[in-house]
Amino acid sequence: MVDQLTKVRFTNLNKIIFQLEKIQIKQPNLDPYFSKRDFNKTKEPTGSKKNGKDTIFVVQEHQSRRLHYDLRLEKEGVLKSWAVPKGIPIEPNKKRLAVEVEDHPFEYSKFEGNIPEGQYGAGTVKIWDKGIYKVKEWRNDLIEFFPKGKKMNGKYVLVRLKKDKQKNWLLFKGRD
Repeated sequence: MVDQLTKVRFTNLNKIIFQLEKIQIKQPNLDPYFSKRDFNKTKEPTGSKKNGKDTIFVVQEHQSRRLHYDLRLEKEGVLKSWAVPKGIPIEPNKKRLAVEVEDHPFEYSKFEGNIPEGQYGAGTVKIWDKGIYKVKEWRNDLIEFFPKGKKMNGKYVLVRLKKDKQKNWLLFKGRD
């Protein structure tokens, strides 16, 4: 009798723990991220708080409808994000379109895996590069930063294009 009661309690406890793991850490600037995903179907992160002192960046290779790279820069507890269709420039003065997308939770910096068909961004996500970065300047229309990763190193600049509804930026590697 005691063993059966223990099994029932343990099973119920596991269900509660599973449900608690699925609770989203809500931050107002992440509402667009949460509204596009069904976390019962995707293993994408639901959010967490930052651990550590360094400011991080990550670039994820994302094979969805079309291959693109997602540049993510940590700021104010979230990952500011841009989709870069033609890849991250490694040589100075190569310009790439970078389309600003919704902020992602900090925990997304570690995400690799498959987003199921029928879900927003369905496809495979792999980390292409990651590291820390320093900001020289962060304005509404210009971000100058210095990543230290395996592939991205030195000066990078994001410049907002004024004509294009403020979602389109140019990303380029500057001269160090």
